[in-house]
Amino acid sequence: MGTRTKQQARLRRHRRVRAKVTGTATRPRLAVYRSNRTISAQVIDDSVGHTLAAASSADKSLASLKRADTPAAVGKLVAERAAKAGIATVVFDRGGYLYHGRVKALADAARENGLEF
Repeated sequence: MGTRTKQQARLRRHRRVRAKVTGTATRPRLAVYRSNRTISAQVIDDSVGHTLAAASSADKSLASLKRADTPAAVGKLVAERAAKAGIATVVFDRGGYLYHGRVKALADAARENGLEF
């Protein structure tokens, strides 16, 4: 079979998640992307392919935060922007990443700030 790189394994998990998770106009998808340096989240309506709200640790307002503190700030920011766009419930797409650490911190912060999933 051969060995699989971490990236190939993540993309394989992501395809498996995306086969089951689709965002609609009434319940869009909260997609998370995590790199070594940054973390970002988008609220996406897959029926038309539009991003309705987004936040990233690369935003100027979050630039001064430590790497451990940014996921919670990004989760809070994306929840606020989604609420401003009139979105209360979403379906969570962890993007093939394991649900712990920075991904979990972002999800928890988004929940605490009004997003339901």
